[in-house]
Order: sequence, then structure tokens, then C-alpha cells
Amino acid sequence: MGAAAMALVVANSPLAPGYFAALKVEFGFAIGGLHLSESVLHWINDGLMALFFLLVGLEIKREVLDGQLSRPSRIILPGVAALGGVVLPALIYLAFNGGIPETRAGWAIPAATDIAFALGVLALLGPRVPGSLKIFLTAIAIMDDLAAIVIIALFYTAELHLAALAAAGAILVMLFVLNRLKVVVLWPYIVGGLALWYFVLESGVHATLAGVALAMLIPLRRSPGAPDHAASPLHRLEHGLHKPVAFMIVPLFGFANAGLSFAGVSPAAALEPVPLGVALGLFIGKPLGVFLSAWVIIRLGWADMPRGASMGQLCGVAVLCGIGFTMSLFIGNLAFSDPGLIDATKIGVLVGSLASALLGVAILRLCKPSVPQSDL
Repeated sequence: MGAAAMALVVANSPLAPGYFAALKVEFGFAIGGLHLSESVLHWINDGLMALFFLLVGLEIKREVLDGQLSRPSRIILPGVAALGGVVLPALIYLAFNGGIPETRAGWAIPAATDIAFALGVLALLGPRVPGSLKIFLTAIAIMDDLAAIVIIALFYTAELHLAALAAAGAILVMLFVLNRLKVVVLWPYIVGGLALWYFVLESGVHATLAGVALAMLIPLRRSPGAPDHAASPLHRLEHGLHKPVAFMIVPLFGFANAGLSFAGVSPAAALEPVPLGVALGLFIGKPLGVFLSAWVIIRLGWADMPRGASMGQLCGVAVLCGIGFTMSLFIGNLAFSDPGLIDATKIGVLVGSLASALLGVAILRLCKPSVPQSDL
């Protein structure tokens, strides 16, 4: 949050020319016949964010195989809620942009929840919110991330280069063989992952998906807490990535991508189709999609209300799902190449996310749990 706020301050200060110029500086490397040169902004978004997606992939795999999502009964409620929270925001965005070819591609921007921001805001409320709702929000955000990964792979892939794609496929086969041979040292996976990232980048598929693909092939030994838990490569890599991703990569991404100059921007700019579609998709579509889907599933008896939570608190958490900062900005950069549309996306994301955070906190402060916390 601090990095995003700092970006806005710098982008509207005398330091702005240096800030924007620094993001355009290009540098690269050459190893043998391999050569790559990108701008600082692209290195952050295509390179460092691959580590963010690697961590997301590791968390998804762990939760599905050996965590909160390992049993079908635990998947139904957050799964259906997440689906509603993806579809309705996209429809609201298309209601404003569906007839505009230049902006139609941004339909997925308001579809993802920023897990770090949403859980950070929820943490500010302390024990006022039952732990079951924190687990519910985490599960929704993880499934949102999974949906975003699928959307990026299917809808935001550039022209494919078959030779590079074939090389990436060969590396995936090699990593799969290592997994099946139960190789538990991490360095072969890391070396293979670096090569995989390069060839995925060259193939036209977005390079961050290499992080997800690598995560799926890192070996996992089940049952955390068992004697061999510490030896599980997945747990070791996930633990090693948490602090660098949380304290360096995500703030750096926010600082590089949230910078928006308000020079010449009038309040009416927020009413343009892109920012309006994004903001309303996050602030209205996301909460309604999540809450109504969850309410229907609970009323049908297909899933239980999160333990100790009231319907009002469920509504408040659904509103927090409208905080879409990191993934929304990331998809906006994939959807648009026009700097004006990217800036319009930033306006919509900032307005929609801020409004969702404030309303979500207000609802959760006013609503009481169905069971006193001392009785849980």
C-alpha cells in the first residue's frame, strides 16, 4: 500500500520525469546464442512477476493437494463464490465497453481479488472477524488467482513461436521426469525453471505462466507437520519465496505500475468507459457476484455458512473481494498497449479498490458474528 501511494506521489512531483524515464531504460544479457533486452518495467512485469506467479502456483498446489481445498466439501462454497466474482465484474465491464473494439479486451481487469491487500485490510479488524471468514477469503482469492492464470493463458497470449514453444515443452517434460524420479533437491528445478521462463517468453505466451507451470512440477510431500515435511521441496521453495515476494517484488510492482500523473486529468475522466467499467466491476460486480453466489449455495443447503460468521459479515468480506490491485493492474498491462488506456485502467483500479476497502471495513465494523468469538 505504501509503495502504491509513493508511486502516486512521485508521479505527481518534480521527480516524475525521472521516474517515468527510469522505467523505460533498457538492459539485458547475452549467453551464447541467447540474447534478451527489455525495459526496466518489462523486467519487473515479465521477470520478477514470474516469481510472484511461481509462489501463487505453489500455494494453489499445496492448498489443493494438502490444505484447505483438499476436500470437495471445502471447495464448493469458495469455488462457486469465486466463479460469481469473476463472471459478474466482467459482464459489468462489458456493459460499458462491449461495443468498443479498442477497450473490449479489458473485460478481465476487474475479475481478480488482490489477496495481499484484501487480507491486509481484514487483519486491521483483528478478532472482530471470525477465522473462518479469513479462510473463506483466502480460498476465494486463491481460486481467483487460478482463474486469472487460465484467463491470461487463453485470452492474453500473443502470436505463438512454435520453436520456442517446443523447447519450453521439452523442458517441462524434463522437469516432469525429475518429479517422477522423486528428485528432492531444488537446484535442477530452478535451473530448468530459468530456461523454461526464457523459452516461454520467446514463445509469445506470457512469461509469468512459466512460474505457474514450474510450480505444478515441484514435488510435494503431503501432511504438513509430519517428520518429512521440512524435506518437501515445495514447502522449502514456498517458504523461501514468501519474504522476497512480499517485501520486494509486490511492492516494486506496485511502485512501477501504480504511478499515475493527474496532470490534465479531470474528475470526468473517471466516467470514461474503461475506468467506469473497471471501478464498477470491482465495487459492485465483485461483491454481488461473490455474495449472491455464496448466499444461493448456502440457502440450497449445498454448503454451510462459515463457522461463527453472520450474513452481514459474509457481505463485508464479499465487498473486500473488490480490492483488485496487483492482478488487475497486471491484466490491464496485458490487455492494452495504449498508455492512455493503461492510465485509465489505473484510475478505475484505484477508485474501485479504495471504495471496496472502505465499504468493506465499515460493514465488518458494524456487523457482529453469529456466535461470540469466546464461544468458538
